Order: sequence, then structure tokens, then C-alpha cells
Amino acid sequence: MTAQSLSSLLQRASIDDHDEVLKSCNAALAKSKSDLQAQHVKVVALLKLDRYEDSLRVFEDADDALKKRAALEYAYTLYKCGRLDESIDVVSGLSGGRGAGHLEAQASYRAEKFRRTAEIYEELSQGASIANEENDLRINAWAADAQLQWKGYPEFVRHTRPTRDDLEAFETVYNAACLSIAKGEFGQGEMLLKRAKELCRTSEDLTPEDRAAELLPIAVQQLYVLVRQGKSEEAESVLEEISVNDISELSTKKIAKNNIQLFRNATANPYVLYKGFHETPDSTDSDKLFDFQNNIMVGNSHALDLLVRKYDGIIRSTSDVLSKSPCPSAEPSVNLHSVFNSAAHAQGESGTKALKQILPLLERRPKDIGLVLTVVQLYVSAGNTTSAITTLERSLQLLEDSISEQDKDVRFNPGLLGILISLYKLEGRRVQIRSELAKAASYWRERAEAPASLLRAAAASLLHSSDRSYLAISGELFKSLRQKDPNDRFAIAGYTASQATLDYSKVEGQVDSLPSVQDLIADVDVAALEKSGISPSSSTAAAAAAAIAGARKRTADGKQGRATKRIRKSRLPKDFDPNKTADPERWLPLRDRSSYRPRGRKNKQRAADRTQGGVVSEKADDSSTSAQQQKPQGGGSANSKKKKKGKR
Repeated sequence: MTAQSLSSLLQRASIDDHDEVLKSCNAALAKSKSDLQAQHVKVVALLKLDRYEDSLRVFEDADDALKKRAALEYAYTLYKCGRLDESIDVVSGLSGGRGAGHLEAQASYRAEKFRRTAEIYEELSQGASIANEENDLRINAWAADAQLQWKGYPEFVRHTRPTRDDLEAFETVYNAACLSIAKGEFGQGEMLLKRAKELCRTSEDLTPEDRAAELLPIAVQQLYVLVRQGKSEEAESVLEEISVNDISELSTKKIAKNNIQLFRNATANPYVLYKGFHETPDSTDSDKLFDFQNNIMVGNSHALDLLVRKYDGIIRSTSDVLSKSPCPSAEPSVNLHSVFNSAAHAQGESGTKALKQILPLLERRPKDIGLVLTVVQLYVSAGNTTSAITTLERSLQLLEDSISEQDKDVRFNPGLLGILISLYKLEGRRVQIRSELAKAASYWRERAEAPASLLRAAAASLLHSSDRSYLAISGELFKSLRQKDPNDRFAIAGYTASQATLDYSKVEGQVDSLPSVQDLIADVDVAALEKSGISPSSSTAAAAAAAIAGARKRTADGKQGRATKRIRKSRLPKDFDPNKTADPERWLPLRDRSSYRPRGRKNKQRAADRTQGGVVSEKADDSSTSAQQQKPQGGGSANSKKKKKGKR
């Protein structure tokens, strides 16, 4: 049979056994290696058999014609082999096709490009759907939102609370629980996990093996939630459902092993914990932890290294990572290595002793953000907020003076800026707070990916300033926020308030559109608030304190008087008599008191000489002048008179 006839036969045949298809393709390719149809069928058969590495080898050995003909299969092969960026490049170049959209979303999800993932699922949900696609889109959209929350982009999360349709499938309920956990709503997450477990157990679409495989990650997540809430007894019951050896995914197995060890052996021998932690092998590229999970695992690993006193090993490994990483960097993974590098140099010390070991490192690496924050934390822990501010300001000034765009991005990083502002608040530096927010707003306003939370905070802070330039910046920020979301009441009210002082004519017609004060406080029960107790503001508290102080200062006749200060008994002398009036000149030297009377002829003469307005003696004046002329010069002692010779 010729290769051409075999190819035409494969096009008409429908073989369910993929091994048989693979054998037929190999026979055809043995006669003609360039048979494009046989190559295409072969890579599909290999993908059906989950032989992704072999499929990738076929693509790499073949010509570019196969990659163009089977572009979707090639992108899928790259995705399953962990080459995510290449897969995204290939699939994004395909024109249309819902399959290509799903593949790009999956590859973007694993590459932790969650914003792009959410956008793709949003686009797919608006088009015509195929069988069972709507349910898959709902499940994956919830997963993308959970990852956005964990990654630190809550403003891009589209889901808030699960609907009735969301509560029909255990996968959607599980992802909704993950979103609640990412928000810190552990009670809500626990309730949804119980619901997901119940739906999974009663599902008729799963085989007993699939059901057991799906219940394991739910139980692992449930254990984490119960431990975080301190529910030890319920966590013990969940532990009985988890069999770590039965977990097929290495990433899930590593998380389960970590949480079980920390729950059961938190106070155990650190060497036993170290051994157990490293028993689970690391996950592969196709089954790896997400960044926020991997950072926690790296932190736990280095923490165990510190407990077993592997200081030199930590210094070597972290220094190797830092030498290959950009500096400065705002990435948590990079700064985490800086923190543990500092801890290893401190060798278990804390406070001022640790600072003595770490400050020389900061002189050599002043742009190392993780190292800077470690020093700041040590200063704050010691109660030295001023030194913490000075250290952070010095490093930020170096970044601000740099010509590198990366340095500027790190300089105005919202998280780093938030730390500086928090330190300023501790010392009441309001002027510096507004100045920093104004500089950050001016910098990020020109960027396309400006952090919305930072712009909102800067706009609100600058609104309280009396400086017209700050008010103008605040107005521009509120205007940009309003353009992004015309229904944003915060932006509308802020823009109106900022322009009311500068140019009231611009917002005169918008004032009536704002809700009235009566509507805003309509549902506030003032009587209940007064009954439960209201925390007064700082100004009210100060006024109340002044009133109390004034009441304490009132005398018996109702007149305002000076309050008597109570003196501790430990500070009073032993012979103290409260009935006697203390001498008002007791703090003066004895010779300066009015009751002082000199004794003897010399003392009386000195007292007369010191008396202001007394007669000046010419002899005394001559003797003092001659004494000044006989004063020795140079560095010799003033008492350098020759001693008289004694008797021999």
C-alpha cells in the first residue's frame, strides 16, 4: 500500500484505538517521512494517549508546514509540556475559533496572566456556546477571579457572591470558596467547601475513582480553612479523610504534606520537621505551584533551615538567587530571599544585635528592597520609628535620583509607598504624607497601568489640603476615575468637592445630583449608637479632656485655681514635715542665699569683694593683674611652681 492511499484511508476511517492509529501512521511515515497528513494524525494520536513529549518531538523533527497545518495541536502540546509563553504566542496568532480561545485562556491561567484569562472568558461568555461550554466557562471564570484576588488585583474581580446556578456544580462552588478564602472570609469559605463536598459525593457523573480524586483537594483546602480559624477538633476529623499518598498531583501533595506537618508537629523537633518537609519531591513544569504558593513553601523551607542552623547554606543559596535577579525589585519572590539572607547573617539574633549584623549589608546593597524592609521592621520593633523612616527615605531617594525606569517603578510602588505613609502616620507627619502621595499620583497618572487604589487614596488625601496646586491634582485624579466609571459616587463627590474651591461654576449643576445628607444617614439609628457608646473623634476627645481638667482645677469657692501637684513619698526627704513651709531658696548654693553669713576675715573680705556696688580695692586689683602676668604660657600646668627644698 502506498503512503498516499494510506493517508486517504485514514481520512475515511474512524478508529477508536489510538494505538492502532499510531501504528498505521508509523508505517506510512516509514515509507514517506514527509507525509504531512500522516504526521498530523500521528501527533493527534499521541495527544490522545497523553504522550506530550513525544508529540512535541514530532513537531520539532518535522518541517514548519506541520506547525502551520496543526497550529492548535502544536499550541496544546507546548501548553502540556510547560512551555506556556510559546503556547500563548502560537494560539494567539490563530484567527478566531472558540477552541483557540479556551486554549489561550488555559495557557494564560497557568502562566499567571489572570487578567488576560478573565478577559478571554468574558469574551467567550458573550458568544454562541457549544454543548456544556456554559458550565465550563462559569467554573473557569470563578477560578480566574480567585487567582486575581490572591495575586492582589481585587479591582478586576468580576464575581461577588455565587448565584443559584453557581451552586449547582461542585467545581463552581469550590472555586467560589477559594475566592472567599482569598478575601479572608474563612467562614463563608468553610460553608461553601462543605457544600462542594456534598455535591461531589452525590454526583452521578463521576466514577468512584474520580469522586475520590476530586474530594482530596477539597479536603486539603478545608483543612487549611479550619486551621486558620483555630478549629482543631474539626480539623482532626478532616485529616482522617486525607490520604497524601493517593494524591496524584505533586503540587497538591506538597501543600497537603506541608499543612498536615505544621498542624500535627508545630512544636516538634525541628530536625524531624526538616526531614518530613523535604520528603515530597518538587512539582514539574506542567504541575507546579503558583507564585504565591511557591513563596510560602520557599519561606517554610528557609525557616526550617534557620531552625536547624544552616546559616551558611542559606547565605549561599539566597545570594545565588539574588545575583541572578534584578535589583531593585518589587517581586515578593526576590525580596523573600533578601529577608532570609539577612536572617542568616543575623544568626538567630534579633533587635539591636541583629541590626549590627545587617546594617553593613545595607551599606553594600542600598537598593535591595527586601533588605531595606528588614531593617525598617527591626527599627519599628525596637520603637525607633524615626530611624526606620530615615532608612526608608534614604533608599527611596536613591531610586528617585536614578535614571532607570525600573528604579522609578519600584520607587513609587503602591506597597512600598503604603509602608512609608504608615510610618509617617505614626509620627503625625501630614505634610510629608500629602507630598509623597502627590509625587506618586503625578508619576502614575502618566502610565496606562496605574494602580486605582493608589490614585483614589492620593485624591482623597490631597482634597483636604489648602494648597491650590494639590487641589488641582486631586481634581484631575477624580476626573480620571470618573471617566473610567461614570457611576462611581466616590469619584463624583470628590471631583465636585475639589472644584468647589477652585471653580464652582464647573460643578454648580452637579451639586444637586449628589445624594443629600438626610438620605445618607436615613438608616442610621442615632439613639442606638448613643446607647451602645460612640468613640469620640480626636478633637472631641481633646475638648472633653480639657473640660475635665478645668473641672479638677476649680477651687472650693468656684474660682479657677492652680491644681496642687501630688508628690510621691519616695521623692520626699526622710525628715520631711508637711506642716512646715519649705525654704524657697533651697535650690540655690549656700553662699547665694539671703540667710548666708560669712565667717572669718578671709570669707568676709571675699563677700565684700563680690558685693555689687561695693568699694573696689586697688591692692586687690593690682594683685590680680600681677597674677595674670605671671600665668605660665603654653601647655604646662598652672601649678608649676618650684617646691622648696626640704631638710636633707
